[in-house]
Amino acid sequence: MSILHNYKDIMRIAVPSIISNISVPLLGMADIAITGHLGSEIYIGAISVGGTIFNMIYWIFNFLRFGTGALTSQSYGRRNFEDCALSLARSLLITLVVALLLISFQSYIKNISFDIMKASQDVKYWAGEYFDICIYGAIGFLGLFSMTGWYVGMQNTKIPLVVSLFQNVVNIIMSLIFVYIYDMGVKGVALGTLVAQISGFLLSLTLCMIYYRKVLRRLNPKKIFNIAMLTKYFRINTMIFLRTLCLVAVTVYFTTAGASMGDTILAANALLMQFFMMFTFFIDGFAYAGEALCGKHFGANDIAALHHTTQRLFKIGYLVAIIFVLLYFIIGHYAITLFTDQPIVVSTANVYFGWVLLIPIAGMAAFVWDGIYVGCGYVGNMLICTAIGAVMFFATWFVLKSYIYNHALWLAFILYLATRGLVLQIASKKNFPTTQNNT
Repeated sequence: MSILHNYKDIMRIAVPSIISNISVPLLGMADIAITGHLGSEIYIGAISVGGTIFNMIYWIFNFLRFGTGALTSQSYGRRNFEDCALSLARSLLITLVVALLLISFQSYIKNISFDIMKASQDVKYWAGEYFDICIYGAIGFLGLFSMTGWYVGMQNTKIPLVVSLFQNVVNIIMSLIFVYIYDMGVKGVALGTLVAQISGFLLSLTLCMIYYRKVLRRLNPKKIFNIAMLTKYFRINTMIFLRTLCLVAVTVYFTTAGASMGDTILAANALLMQFFMMFTFFIDGFAYAGEALCGKHFGANDIAALHHTTQRLFKIGYLVAIIFVLLYFIIGHYAITLFTDQPIVVSTANVYFGWVLLIPIAGMAAFVWDGIYVGCGYVGNMLICTAIGAVMFFATWFVLKSYIYNHALWLAFILYLATRGLVLQIASKKNFPTTQNNT
């Protein structure tokens, strides 16, 4: 495998994923910007709280994406397309069951979530309005988890790009119509999101049936419930599920801790987290490339290609991190004023902006290693490393919160990211045998 060819393979998977993923934080920024001009920081806080609740709910089930991608990429590496089709069928079946359960128990989920979130009553009221509409998009949101994971496993990130761009355009257009033409406020933002989630999922399914007819025809429905494969599927997904709980615990507590310090801190942190989301969805493009390519190499037992791809991914990752630090340094303060016209929120966000500059350096390795570990199926070790990072977050916050307040929250978050990457790097020495030992 030539060096140039290896880089081309990475960029072939990563670039469409980056374009697709970067539209996600842009969409969140659009929602923040729309609500940020409705006249009160309460609406920004409501979208932040409502979005955090759905992140908490949906991230718990992101094994539908990662588990499906891991198993599919390994099957693709073995050229076993029947197993590729079975991976998709199992994932979509679980998606349907989970979505129906979420909708059925929506009132309990909302009440428990609001008990956890320490926002003001006004913020909770509007977050509740947002929740009551968006919950019906569960089948679309979770379904796209499954479809995206499968496409990544099939080494195809172009279709998820098309779907994502379509979905985000629909979301922005419909939100603007509902908010500014029909004067629906926060409800309009939620309704725009609901329409986009359902339409995006339907488009993804349609494109799958058009472009992967030959693969889908290999599906044997009787094998969907094969005990051995289901056991492997649930073992991998259980590890990813538990690892996701660690991520959710940190993310939810970050918002909760900010809310406990007042609506202004909550709104400022919500704005600054948009920079984190922008970077993570960008670097996730290379994590997707790691998942797809390393999973394929692992399935084909091509250890040399696995190591070459890993090395190239990190060279690109370091470059991306440096670029983002410079970009945030140059335009970061200006970008904050685009999100809201509330002076108190802008000034508060500027106080804590320095932490944003540390996000790319602290977080890059964690995301790239995550993709590699998922593709190779080393999800148990990934769980342990993430748990160690979560412990670092909570320990830092509880020790320093009484002294430096919101600065302690951001320091804890930065150390959480850095710890994940460092521990995954250390664990890789054991998990990934050297090329020389396997040739």
